[in-house]
Amino acid sequence: MEDLLADLTSGDDSRAERAIPALVKLGEAAIPPLVELTRSDDPDIRWWGVCALAASPHTRTEDLIAHLSDSAPEVRAAAALALCSHPGEEAIPALIRTLADEDPLTAGLAGNALVRVAGSAVPSLLEVMQEAPANVRILALRALSEIRDHRAIPVMMKCLNDNESALLQYWAQQGLERLGLDMVYIKP
Repeated sequence: MEDLLADLTSGDDSRAERAIPALVKLGEAAIPPLVELTRSDDPDIRWWGVCALAASPHTRTEDLIAHLSDSAPEVRAAAALALCSHPGEEAIPALIRTLADEDPLTAGLAGNALVRVAGSAVPSLLEVMQEAPANVRILALRALSEIRDHRAIPVMMKCLNDNESALLQYWAQQGLERLGLDMVYIKP
């Protein structure tokens, strides 16, 4: 395992990429050393640690949450992407905060991870729709649209008439279509 960890942290991307599947094959035994790598002072090592954790089916959601607030945007993005593979309700508060990340990639990936959490994320996403700035509300509405939960219908209907943002209108329309509510009924 030490040779694989050395490859992962070598600074050679090809060697690091080849090490990940071999580390995953080691199963649960590889998780503690990978978690330890995510505590490194070097953001590149933290990034590779998070990427390797993302690939393992033995990784727990809680192993990834703290990295959503890493000082390096690339580590935050890797953690948000990893949470797409390891979604869990315990990540909802951190993912909601990450929708406002200064890095648009990280913020978008947090939205994707919330979609993977699905219905459990809906109440928090609906709360965001009432309080957050437009850029965060767009990501929240996109997530709600992809989750396809009927609890979001009132928010989507309200956003259809929102002249503040064409993107809010777009995601509201998409969400309603996905819920089968895109038809207009006219009383004869």
